[in-house]
Amino acid sequence: MPRVYMVLAVALLFVVESTGCAEQESGTAVATPAKISVSEADWPWWRGFQRNGIAPDGQSPPTTWSKDENVIWKAPIPGRGHSSPTVVGDRVFITTADEEQQTQSVICFDRETGNQLWKTDVHTGGLTDKGNKKSTQASSTVACDGERLFINFLNNDAVYTTALTIDGKKLWQKKVTDYVVHQGYGSSPAIYGSVVIVSADNKGGGAIAAFDRESGELTWKHKRPSEPNYASPIILNVAGKDQVIFTGCDLVSSYDPLTGKQNWEVEGATTECVTSTPTDGNLVFSSGGYPKNHVSAIRGDGSGEIAWENKTRVYVPSMLVIDGHLYAVSDKGIVYCWKSDSGEELWKKRIGGPFTSTPVLAGGRLYATTEDATTYVVTVSPEGLENVSKNQLGDETYATPAICGNRIYMRVVETVDGERREMLYCLGE
Repeated sequence: MPRVYMVLAVALLFVVESTGCAEQESGTAVATPAKISVSEADWPWWRGFQRNGIAPDGQSPPTTWSKDENVIWKAPIPGRGHSSPTVVGDRVFITTADEEQQTQSVICFDRETGNQLWKTDVHTGGLTDKGNKKSTQASSTVACDGERLFINFLNNDAVYTTALTIDGKKLWQKKVTDYVVHQGYGSSPAIYGSVVIVSADNKGGGAIAAFDRESGELTWKHKRPSEPNYASPIILNVAGKDQVIFTGCDLVSSYDPLTGKQNWEVEGATTECVTSTPTDGNLVFSSGGYPKNHVSAIRGDGSGEIAWENKTRVYVPSMLVIDGHLYAVSDKGIVYCWKSDSGEELWKKRIGGPFTSTPVLAGGRLYATTEDATTYVVTVSPEGLENVSKNQLGDETYATPAICGNRIYMRVVETVDGERREMLYCLGE
């Protein structure tokens, strides 16, 4: 299956003229180290080390658990959020927002014990209308390069990217764009070489941009259409080169990660997208649910060809590509298997639902968690689906788990003595 290869060399960043319909703003040319000190034993950003929701080979996370079984530790999370855990080295990072205290924060836990090491309030005051009932003020997942943390928050009617040290000290904070709330905000940063890439599509006119990881200087920026959209930029190796793939606003767009030069752009998505697209190395896969349902496959070579498309609704949970097959868990709980090159549907099967969390593949098994915090562990193949286990932990979750080092890091809401509170669980045998 395709892997994303990170650039681990010093890159000279420069500003190029915009191509296509996007308008690019100039940043400052800087030369910075591109070192990224993370490993396959980590889950350093949204969708994991490989950026595709697939844990590295050799993982053996538990397949059964409860509040009393296979729990290594659990820790309370003050406030509320839907971000996923980020796991690097001996630490776990997660975001949260406390509406009473008017804070948006990053919290760090010890990976082995679950003890809270620090909490940094990134914003105090300025909390903006969060949007629909499934949204929160802390839905963006932390990205970590081993030395710094990067996080997006919607605050005071704008989206900001903030860099922290591994010990929680603020390094820099930059405004990405003003933001008009429709459903909410939850786009997560993507790290590549010497930059961190962020996005904030909205009805007021959004942006996709890259900041230098060390200095915070703007490297490149493209204005986006004035449409609501919720996807995160994702970096994939497709058609022989690394590309930033970004879906939504009726477009599938590709940029060079370091320069921002637009590789290609086609009308291959719906207006509002949530999922992060995967690839089979040749095609990239877009899905959405408004104003139409669709799953589409676009050639990543810049030819503009849409290889295939169907009308399946896969709106929120992101899809996975495994050995030439595209798998999806729909919002309503139907698992699909298509041939990635042709779109031929091989099978579909209902397992439960509804789903907001994105499924994760680990140890050859798919872990799919419903909104009521039930996790179905199944095996999937071109021949079909087999149930392995069904596990309940807590009462509610919208966050995607992180799976690395043979452990599962899961954010849930549970009710204790009539009080609802968020907890971070570390599960392992």
